[in-house]
Amino acid sequence: MAKQLDYHTIREIFTRFQAAEAEPKGELNHVNAYTLVVAVALSAQATDAGVNNATEALFKIADTPEKMLALGEEGVIQHIKTIGLYRNKAKNVIKLSRILVEQYGGEVPNSRAALESLPGVGRKTANVVLNMWWGHPSQAVDTHIFRVGNRSGICPGKDVVAVERAIEDHIPVDFQHHAHHWLILHGRYICKARKPACGACLIRDLCQFEDKTE
Repeated sequence: MAKQLDYHTIREIFTRFQAAEAEPKGELNHVNAYTLVVAVALSAQATDAGVNNATEALFKIADTPEKMLALGEEGVIQHIKTIGLYRNKAKNVIKLSRILVEQYGGEVPNSRAALESLPGVGRKTANVVLNMWWGHPSQAVDTHIFRVGNRSGICPGKDVVAVERAIEDHIPVDFQHHAHHWLILHGRYICKARKPACGACLIRDLCQFEDKTE
């Protein structure tokens, strides 16, 4: 784990990220808050591309919790069976849809606690929805962010909650909203787990990763 970078270095890092891509976007396809919740819940241990392929047809016929309930668990399975853990995920999608209809009038709540109470929705999923749909500066820490944060020194921590706190504590406020998207994309395409593309990295000179590649 690298040591925590100082404020000025972190500001320079995110200034560069912003210059390269001012409005980074999540890569999960969705049409409303509900389909975003479902897509992020389905993305656990799956790729965004795989989830998008599975949900393309699903969201055309079930873009509300009411329509998803009408489709039923077996109907959901037929659409998402290319995704890992699809049976359990289909069960959770139906359960969370029922809760949204019965307790929230079919609307997605905008509180972390309420979101985390939904089956299949953890802290990361809740933070993604709060950030992408409601515009909260919440930080959804996945394996990419955990890796980048600890390698670089941007936001080191021994677990995802510690990394989340490090982002909130050390990344300047004006970069908070897009911070997790910049970090995810950087980890997905540049600072990869096995073969980081350090030669193409725009923050290489500021990063503390000792095993940099050429």
